[in-house]
Amino acid sequence: MIKHLMAAAALLCASSSWAACELDREVRFAGMNWLSNMVMVDVERTIIEKGYGCKTAVETGGTLPMLTAIIRGDVDVMTEGWINSIEEVFNKGVADGKVKSLGDIYTGGVEAWWIPKYVADQNPGLKSVADLPKYKDLFQDPEEPNKGRLYTCPAGWACEVINSNLFKAFDLQDDYVLYSPGTGAALKAAISSAIKRKRNVLFYYWTPTPLVGKYDLVKLEMPAYNAEGHTCNTDPNCTKPYPGAYPAARIETAVNTGFAEQAPQLTAFLDKVQVPTDTVSKLLAWADDNGAESAEVAEHFLKNYPQLWTQWVPADVADKVKSSL
Repeated sequence: MIKHLMAAAALLCASSSWAACELDREVRFAGMNWLSNMVMVDVERTIIEKGYGCKTAVETGGTLPMLTAIIRGDVDVMTEGWINSIEEVFNKGVADGKVKSLGDIYTGGVEAWWIPKYVADQNPGLKSVADLPKYKDLFQDPEEPNKGRLYTCPAGWACEVINSNLFKAFDLQDDYVLYSPGTGAALKAAISSAIKRKRNVLFYYWTPTPLVGKYDLVKLEMPAYNAEGHTCNTDPNCTKPYPGAYPAARIETAVNTGFAEQAPQLTAFLDKVQVPTDTVSKLLAWADDNGAESAEVAEHFLKNYPQLWTQWVPADVADKVKSSL
């Protein structure tokens, strides 16, 4: 009788989700503070916790500090790394064997300086960044009314460095104020408020995002992307900023190589995670319309897009996740 009970207990342990985890510690995610990243982190955490029986944690910070943490091994997973902004450090981390790239998490992305279409329609001569000095009065800065205002990334974001260098490269210092709001939410709110009131606004933004999906926007033209020039633009100490476009966005998942070796099943799952950009934009728009937090958006995704995420995991893992929803 005792042998039967022990055998049953062993079978239960073997089939239980907690016994399946490859790690005897938490899986540590990089928690950058924009919504698409937070949503996908919550999606992956839910699958790892409910499907693979692991514990997870999130370490918050900017893109470059989190990449540095991946390289050190203090963090395991960077779900949504915008590689264009951290290219030099990222490539070195891969070359040194500290970082393993798992490829694109989305099917595309864009970074640019934008104006609303109604501004472009009313000012047909404003087509490129080079035209901006002639139109500074359209975007009057409240604090320095003799200059225009360009909204850029919050302090600490990698794109803040790039935009600062582009601002210098295009020689806009005498005509514009480079305005950095306190948070990503503040940046979005300022832009949305201006557009809803049909006011003129000039800003940096990226896709996939609900803002670009909701509003009719026009990208300002820049000279062609130059790899060497862009690399300098990612450096706060760049001495010769390059006046050229952002490259096509590389938005990749990366893991610490030690983690990849210790947890090959989890790494195989993360390697398969890819979401069409239009799906991401729909999710973010749903979040925006419903005032949903990232965990709620993740749950909405898992409940409504099983045809997508169940392809990332074995059937038994998918069943465990479904039963937890």
